[in-house]
Amino acid sequence: MKLETQKKTVNKSAAELFDFLADVKNFEKLMPENISKFEVLEEDKFLFALKGMPEIVLKMKEKQPHSKLVLGAASDKLPFTLTANINSIEANKSEANLVFEGEFNAMMGMMIKGPITSFINTLTDNMANV
Repeated sequence: MKLETQKKTVNKSAAELFDFLADVKNFEKLMPENISKFEVLEEDKFLFALKGMPEIVLKMKEKQPHSKLVLGAASDKLPFTLTANINSIEANKSEANLVFEGEFNAMMGMMIKGPITSFINTLTDNMANV
């Protein structure tokens, strides 16, 4: 399953946005209002839960300075990645989008597609407002 958000313009340089996203504690500022738990576990790992959903632990897997960050599920039970793609537009302006990729059976895919799409769209929208 691959879900991708629309690109959003962010009033930060690509370097500033990259540095913001590279610090996992900043993801708390991007979370939707229905977040019920957020906890930084390690420098590159955090846990979050949305109301009515199980807790998810994300770990920084890859960093390509100023253009790409990849977070992955810390658990092998639900293997997926969340990739932030950043493109520089101007000195103080960039655009970003998120790509969610995971391997799920058809039933699980149908159940999570709506909530995951909504979740990653919220993260991307909130990026434009930080």
